[in-house]
Amino acid sequence: MAMEANYFSFRRALNPFPSRVSFQNVGPPRVRFFPLAAVKRSPKRLKYSAPRFSKDDELLYVEVDPSGADSWKLDPVVKLLKEGAVGVIPTDTLYAITCDMRRHSAIDRLRRIKNIEPSKPLSILCRSFRDIDTYTMGFPRGNGQGVTNVFRVVKHCLPGPYTFILIASKELPKRCTAYGTTTAKFVHQRNVGVRIPDDAVCQAILEKMDAPLISTSVKSPKENKWIIDPVAIADVYRPEGLDFVVDAGVRLADPSTVVDMTGSSPRIIRQGKGPKQPWMVGEDDGEAYPDKQELIPYFA
Repeated sequence: MAMEANYFSFRRALNPFPSRVSFQNVGPPRVRFFPLAAVKRSPKRLKYSAPRFSKDDELLYVEVDPSGADSWKLDPVVKLLKEGAVGVIPTDTLYAITCDMRRHSAIDRLRRIKNIEPSKPLSILCRSFRDIDTYTMGFPRGNGQGVTNVFRVVKHCLPGPYTFILIASKELPKRCTAYGTTTAKFVHQRNVGVRIPDDAVCQAILEKMDAPLISTSVKSPKENKWIIDPVAIADVYRPEGLDFVVDAGVRLADPSTVVDMTGSSPRIIRQGKGPKQPWMVGEDDGEAYPDKQELIPYFA
């Protein structure tokens, strides 16, 4: 994993200033357009700016401060998302491929770009607990009959590097959960992973949207490894139909901790960046989780 991070850092050192969408500090943002021929001559230097779904072989590439201080640069990205674009944004763990959860065609394109089968569920990036309560059945809040009030302790984990698997509500579009098959246990329950990332850029995008975003982690299609450099992500996924990339610097190759909340107790199915909490059950507690490999590859 360290070799992978060093590799992408070395690539960035070779191209410390990748071509980008150029904005002025005063007035509305301006976009520079570059011909496709220039891209072909230098494939590692990104020279795209128009949305892919409206103009072939071009990509919107925006560099922002990781602190979110220049979040005004994200306005074109939000506009594209609302129009049905599929692109890459940072989270507090890895970069994620995202789209508007209300755009069915965008969800289908996201699955094709990432090569995710229709039977596999996706996760959603939420602005707040209000979104979670709207699109899922929520966290167990206790009933005085042996059910623990998990909501009280979960509030200390979010925003943060956790993905919680919850039962979806009727408000969540069917394409956000697994569809097209009835063989897997989690399909019957229509489960969905939910995140509230503790990342300023991601939060700025979510605040500008009026609904959560569908999300899946960014991996190399050939090597099945995390891609942590947005320059490399654009190189790999632009030919697959990606519309934009938001560059907030190189991430650490550390995914979220995934916790299944649909059973009798909160169960960790992937230990990641988020530390195990005392109220979580982990693999070291001696209980197997047979379906976890069906879920974890798609959560950032």
